[in-house]
Amino acid sequence: MMAAAILTAAPAGAPHAQEVRQPGAPQSGPQSGHIALLLPLNAGALGRHADMVRQGFLAAAQAQALPLPVRVYPTTDDDGAVLAAYEQAVEGGARLVVGPLTRGNVTALAKNATLPVTTLALNQPDAKTWPARLVVFTLNTEAEARQVAQLAFRDGRRRTLTVSDESALSRRIQRAFAEELQRQGGDVAADFRYSVDAQRLALIRQEATPKLADSVFLALDTASARAVRPQIDAALPVYATSQANPGRGDPLARRDLEGVRFVDMPWLLSPQHTAVMVYPRPRTDALDLERLYAFGIDAARLAQLLLRDRRDVTLDGVTGALRMTRDGQFTRELTAAQFEDGNLKVLSDPSP
Repeated sequence: MMAAAILTAAPAGAPHAQEVRQPGAPQSGPQSGHIALLLPLNAGALGRHADMVRQGFLAAAQAQALPLPVRVYPTTDDDGAVLAAYEQAVEGGARLVVGPLTRGNVTALAKNATLPVTTLALNQPDAKTWPARLVVFTLNTEAEARQVAQLAFRDGRRRTLTVSDESALSRRIQRAFAEELQRQGGDVAADFRYSVDAQRLALIRQEATPKLADSVFLALDTASARAVRPQIDAALPVYATSQANPGRGDPLARRDLEGVRFVDMPWLLSPQHTAVMVYPRPRTDALDLERLYAFGIDAARLAQLLLRDRRDVTLDGVTGALRMTRDGQFTRELTAAQFEDGNLKVLSDPSP
């Protein structure tokens, strides 16, 4: 199969677009069928993150030899600009649109009663229902927290102490974990607020013992988790989401997080995973950017499957085992791992 062309389309009113072709790629005119990649590449600081999604998507497009050329539509994160670029893509012959990337932009697009082509949105709309042709694929941290609750429950944990901070993300993670644990049949013994205040840390050290709970969940990032972990009784199992993962380059952090069980994508935890080995690594050591690169890879692989108009799509992805639900949303099962003696031990790999 011939490699797909990679084109860059300017938004309406912008200068003439520059086209980048691969040897042997099919010719592409202004109304030709293509895959439209709609990303906020012109949205200031957000543009850097969007570009990592773009890089991952194009790496997979080349490796998988997509059946249609890919045309990139750079936008800002303004709803009007995004909707205009979407319309431009459809009028230009897009057979499938991948994007938008931000929650607000996806919400704006989802307000349409119908969509002219299948659209793989890269974030969750603020709506309970959305158009039939809108398919949702996200890196949802709350979904991770629910998986960690399921992992803890399978490990026999029934009464968990949670530690969160004042940030909105931490509170959402804690709430998702607590709701899922309770749905499974467990309970949250208490929720402690983390801060650098010595009295707060002393309270956690006093209460985080087997007398109060049989486990601890940290709804915290790496730095905060490292501060809290030593305050917890060594007899208590500790759980966290990928937010606590310090990555490959910090052995001291891994030792500070001794015993913590967490979930993350195969791209970061299982380098020998069959799918992971296929793709080149991005030129970055930042975990958030690596995750977005992997996100772009799986978005391209899902696009290839969605072009076949399948409604039962599953994928052994680099971001997890992906499965499309009846409401047009992809669930993502992650790899479970644990820190032991400063090393990373994979506990279980997901299966689609």
